[in-house]
Amino acid sequence: MEATQEMATNNEAKKVEKKPLEKIMLICAKGTIEDVYATLIMANGAVMEGIETKVFFTFFGLDAITKKRMNKLHTETVGNPALRMPGGLPFPTLLGGLPGVEAGVSAMMRKQMEKLDIPPVDEFLDMITAGGGELYACKLACEMFGLDMEDFDDNVKDIITVGQLYEMCDGDRTQIVFT
Repeated sequence: MEATQEMATNNEAKKVEKKPLEKIMLICAKGTIEDVYATLIMANGAVMEGIETKVFFTFFGLDAITKKRMNKLHTETVGNPALRMPGGLPFPTLLGGLPGVEAGVSAMMRKQMEKLDIPPVDEFLDMITAGGGELYACKLACEMFGLDMEDFDDNVKDIITVGQLYEMCDGDRTQIVFT
């Protein structure tokens, strides 16, 4: 009888209270259409769920918030084993290096996204910040690429260090996601 009570107590102790996510920090370090949109879709979803959302753009991910480049992102056609041609056949890496192929594939991706009513990058940034999300640029990457606040979309709140990013990550219900 005593062993049964002990097992019941252990089982109750193992039941952990489920705690909802309160804060998410998304890090966007790549500037391809597929990588940037993965970040934006996750950020917008988090904002819509009422989760405190901060997005940190670093290295080539800065293209997503750079005014001159944000709506001209490309799909990676060389070395992308998941890339498929219409009909589902694998896309030969060799073709990806031919002149005009990357631009053509990128245009097809944008057209498909338009059909699905997925907004362009600048509109997505507006949606995220309108919902309370915050956008930040990485100070080190900005210094490396010679970028400052004037280069970025107006929705970018600040240029911060990695240390400042980590300071924003306080709380036991915070997740950091590298997209």
